[in-house]
Amino acid sequence: MVGLRAFGIFAGLVLSQLRSTEPLFTKVCMKQLIRPVLFLGLSSLFTAGLAQAADPVDPKLEQVRSSLAVFLPNLQIDHIAPSAIPGLYEVTFDSRLMYVSENGRFILQGSIFDLEAQRDLTKPRLGEIRAQAMEALGEDNMLIYEPAEARYQITVFTDIDCPYCRKMHNEMAGYLERGIRFRYLFYPRAGKDSPSYNKAVSVWCADDRRAALDRIKGGAKLPERSCDNPVDKHMTLADKMPIRGTPAIVLNSGEVLPGYLPPERLLQVLQDREKNQ
Repeated sequence: MVGLRAFGIFAGLVLSQLRSTEPLFTKVCMKQLIRPVLFLGLSSLFTAGLAQAADPVDPKLEQVRSSLAVFLPNLQIDHIAPSAIPGLYEVTFDSRLMYVSENGRFILQGSIFDLEAQRDLTKPRLGEIRAQAMEALGEDNMLIYEPAEARYQITVFTDIDCPYCRKMHNEMAGYLERGIRFRYLFYPRAGKDSPSYNKAVSVWCADDRRAALDRIKGGAKLPERSCDNPVDKHMTLADKMPIRGTPAIVLNSGEVLPGYLPPERLLQVLQDREKNQ
């Protein structure tokens, strides 16, 4: 019983690290980009059961899945697939990813770099995962500002009481003139049921959401309203991605640009990304 309790504590600590809002590779130096977490004795636990559970096409993938189910039972896996490195599988969960060895013994968290190609293999995959999560949320759950002719599209996490969020919004005409389509998601940094949260809900529940947002971003007060709203979904998505501050600009590729960018500078960034695709 003591052993099981200790194992549960260990699994909880590992899962907490994997879900950390600050990815491990941002904390370590270059030589630590791939950092293994060893689960001793894992392979021996699954030798007997593998024959029954294995996929005949890729039994090692099923071994990875089974290993994670036993050692990290609370981890909700979205997808498992072979990575660019033989013997290493990519596991996606909660808009994040990690790598697991084919024998289910090692977890690696961080960026994988292809030295020959001189590129980060993990960063674009994380972008794809973020982009998929935003599209799964759906535009019915976003507040959108449409330019006359859309050339680019961004999704912006905003906090109504954030000064630079207000500055960005007050320059909306400049973004729209440059063909930038704005999709807003609310991320009140003070948390659920805070004044900022209640303002976001009131905007969503207004008869004219864009007009309400324009007014409150300009400093006006709105009557408090409530209705079915997606603000909690916005916040959950922001935490998963993870978004660390507002405004946060997310490109269609899933790349996150933290902070405010004036219209002309943002247009330049979008044009540069388009050229480098």
